[in-house]
Amino acid sequence: MSRFADEQDELFRRINSSISLDRRLAPYDLRQSRAHARALAGIGVLSAAELEQLRSALDQVEAEIEQQDFGFAERDEDIHMAIERRVTEIAGPVGGKLHTARSRNDQVATDLALFVREHAQRSLELTTALLTTLLGLAERHRDWPIPGYTHLQRAQPVYLGHHLLAYFWMFRRDAGRFAAAREAASEMPAGSGALAGVNWKLDRAGMADELGFARPQPNSLDAVSNRDFALDHLYACAVCAMHLSRLGGEIVLWSSQEFGFCEPADAFASGSSIMPQKKNPDAAELLRGKAPRVAASLLSLLGTLHGLPLAYSKDMQEDKQPLFDATDNLELCLQAAEAMLAGLRFDRERLASAAEDEFLAATDLADVLVQEGVPFRDAHGLVGGVVRTAIERRKRLSELDDSELDGIPEGARSRVREALRAGETIESKTSLGGTAEARLQDQLGIARSALSELPAG
Repeated sequence: MSRFADEQDELFRRINSSISLDRRLAPYDLRQSRAHARALAGIGVLSAAELEQLRSALDQVEAEIEQQDFGFAERDEDIHMAIERRVTEIAGPVGGKLHTARSRNDQVATDLALFVREHAQRSLELTTALLTTLLGLAERHRDWPIPGYTHLQRAQPVYLGHHLLAYFWMFRRDAGRFAAAREAASEMPAGSGALAGVNWKLDRAGMADELGFARPQPNSLDAVSNRDFALDHLYACAVCAMHLSRLGGEIVLWSSQEFGFCEPADAFASGSSIMPQKKNPDAAELLRGKAPRVAASLLSLLGTLHGLPLAYSKDMQEDKQPLFDATDNLELCLQAAEAMLAGLRFDRERLASAAEDEFLAATDLADVLVQEGVPFRDAHGLVGGVVRTAIERRKRLSELDDSELDGIPEGARSRVREALRAGETIESKTSLGGTAEARLQDQLGIARSALSELPAG
């Protein structure tokens, strides 16, 4: 007997089924079922013998899943029902006791929280590996001059180590977001039932401790409807993927023949099906291309939850695909980025040649005039006029004679020429966080400390 007299329509079964996606939750569901069975035994729902029967059946199911011998049935709606069906086949009627004092609502929420905790930690570890590689690259290239850009136009020179550390700090913030996502998944939904709690005094605190949660979730309605921890993880993934896309996009530019600043290792590049000379930075391009997909996953889950009344609605079944897809792609991209950076080769001569562009010293020349008492806005205009003269006469700034330094006070001209000396522009940026060698050494020390202080698992 059941509430329904008629069979479900095949179309409804297809749209209602989630097992093609949520079968990857099996390890978490098995862990949760073991803890739940022990909690049931603790309140007398299961005898010691029945608990052992269920534990043995769960062990067999785990082995079948790991060995890919688990037989899914046509009517298995989701992984939770599939596992319960198979446990009952193995253990007999006692398998029907396993669902006492729980609902699939709190069951799936707990599985997802376990998934997010594990993968937020995994992303944190992968980000830490990427940070380690970036820091090593920055240290090895700390004194290599390179043009800095705004609007993709040469702006001011910096050291390559300084430029690489900009990405270090981006990904250091990402590491903090993954740690926060892990913390957001630290409350256990299990024991909340469908929405109102259960009629049994389960040891929820003991279950939480056994499953590695910090505490049980305090409100049963919130517990079964909450997916904030998944949103937090997706947000961390989306921002990290965006940072990876910026890194990838810059490598694509820098490895082009027009820039020629770097060359990816052969292991992270591809050729052309028709043009034999090509070496394409495909890995870097894919870092750029994957980012919108990860961001779309965040928007997808936000859209699913938007306006959803408490407590559980079937809409929430759609939480898994964006969460799994973004997690898988982000973890792959982090691994690829770290390995690609480890094999990246920079062309020191090409970088130095580009950084020696004297127009990059224009701001420094204006600052020299300010030191001579000229208001900065006036100095900005005077130097801009000198730059225009050099462009029109196809000269370097240092090649202009005194007659061409129109408007520059005579007493400042020797200092203006001094400011054009090689390396002077970079070493003048002595402010905290600037690119000058002394400040860069300070920053490297701060970065090493920041890396060592990342939270462990």
